[in-house]
Amino acid sequence: MDPFVRRLVERLTDPTRPLSRNRHFHTFDNPEGKQALRIARRLQALRHDIEKCLLEGGQPSARPAELRSEQRQVEISFASLKSRRRTLLEADEFELLCALPGMRAALQPKHPRGD
Repeated sequence: MDPFVRRLVERLTDPTRPLSRNRHFHTFDNPEGKQALRIARRLQALRHDIEKCLLEGGQPSARPAELRSEQRQVEISFASLKSRRRTLLEADEFELLCALPGMRAALQPKHPRGD
């Protein structure tokens, strides 16, 4: 991922100091800016779905993709809808998702205790 795109995504998804798209419209009026907006929206939607899954008592999972080892597959189950969402993320996108509040812990596998 282009370093400029990565910095924009980080700023767009940072809840403590969000980047205003209206104020910085010129930043997003190019291919890199549009790519950053698309990635940020996708990560925010994925975060929302992971939080919904956790509220329903589900456990989202993340594992390496089967065909491409540099990608990660995130799977989310929705009990209320009786459905699943599977998403492939590039390694950089997965790092950005894990940097969002609560996402790293949510995507860690939970191991049952063998007491």
